[in-house]
Amino acid sequence: MSQIVEWLDAFKLVPVVALESHCSAEPLAEALVEGGLPCAEITLRTDEAIEGIRTLAQRDDFLVGAGTVHSVAQAQQVVDAGARFVVSPGLNPKTVQWCLDHHVPVFPGVSTPTDLEMALEFGLTVVKFFPAEAMGGVRMLRALSGPYGGVRFMPTGGIRQENLRQYLALPQVIACGGSWMVKSEWIQQGDFETITRLTSEGLELAGVPKRKRLP
Repeated sequence: MSQIVEWLDAFKLVPVVALESHCSAEPLAEALVEGGLPCAEITLRTDEAIEGIRTLAQRDDFLVGAGTVHSVAQAQQVVDAGARFVVSPGLNPKTVQWCLDHHVPVFPGVSTPTDLEMALEFGLTVVKFFPAEAMGGVRMLRALSGPYGGVRFMPTGGIRQENLRQYLALPQVIACGGSWMVKSEWIQQGDFETITRLTSEGLELAGVPKRKRLP
């Protein structure tokens, strides 16, 4: 868990991707690496997600995780495909326990103090905050950080260029998940130049160095 957390902390951005075709995985990875961000969370929102994860997991210069993981069965699938970490929109105790039992970094979604209490019961100190903007955004994170000072967050949902700096200015935010730089229509159209450009601009906004490989 610690190495993955260190990498996410270094990247500050996690592209959240919906792949309609696994054939787009490799050119997408090239576009992200060219932009300086060798990382992506492939969501299980499409039928091609597992094969996309499998393709990206073969690269030794790229960190691939799986998102929208709802069950133990899905967690097993994505880990078998090579996902290095698991992200879920909510906190499913069975899924979290399976990941912990198999030493798989897991970042379940939380949005309330009750969710955070459950995460702490599992010993988790890094969680996803989702849906970030809809649940109060920066103000909510500030409020949660009072009683939960030892927890760090990866806000996702409504993050974009315009509010990225506001989130990353909070010390309790480890990284932000976003899809504004990897929109599905650009991937389908093969517009990887736009993805590279927006990725590069996002890293500049985040104030972190661009990387061609994992730290």
